[in-house]
Amino acid sequence: MGMIGVTVVYEARLLRAALAELLESGGVRVVASLPHWPREAAPAGAGPDVYVADAECLASCAVSRTVAGGSALLALVPAQRPGVLRRAHAAGATGFVDKNGSKRRLLEAVRCVAGGGQFIDDTLALGFLQAAEMPLTRRELSVLSLAAEGEPVAQIAAALHLSPGTVRNYMASVIRKVGARNRIDAVRIARGAGWT
Repeated sequence: MGMIGVTVVYEARLLRAALAELLESGGVRVVASLPHWPREAAPAGAGPDVYVADAECLASCAVSRTVAGGSALLALVPAQRPGVLRRAHAAGATGFVDKNGSKRRLLEAVRCVAGGGQFIDDTLALGFLQAAEMPLTRRELSVLSLAAEGEPVAQIAAALHLSPGTVRNYMASVIRKVGARNRIDAVRIARGAGWT
């Protein structure tokens, strides 16, 4: 394989530029640097070898293996956010690097996924286990996400086509499952884990 072509996807401009510079200093060619995931897929074979993306960006947009146009996807993940890790995996990432990791590990991961392999940073193993153990159902996450935006029970019920009593039951279940004291505490715990 010749020089690896990479597209960096990172919302924060300064960090995106620093990441691009770090990759280029390691012998990787940065072909593009984007603040958000591209809306259109590159034609097969025309995209970069690897997308190196902030997992927070992957968690907030619709990404799929097909959108990547055959390119590998490497996610930069915060170690203490199992929900973000879970969503990056669901987005089709085949490589996962701890944001607090070293340049050497990042370059190793880029080369690995560019060659068709999978890469998981050792420090993220516990995060994968915790991500697999996420206690909330999709419906509970939907209710909690709307509650996190400050929506009252009646509006959550209307948005999800549920009765207010059912919404209250879901919130009670969420509070119990995450070990929270109340709705606000449940939102704090879920955000801390990266579930919402």
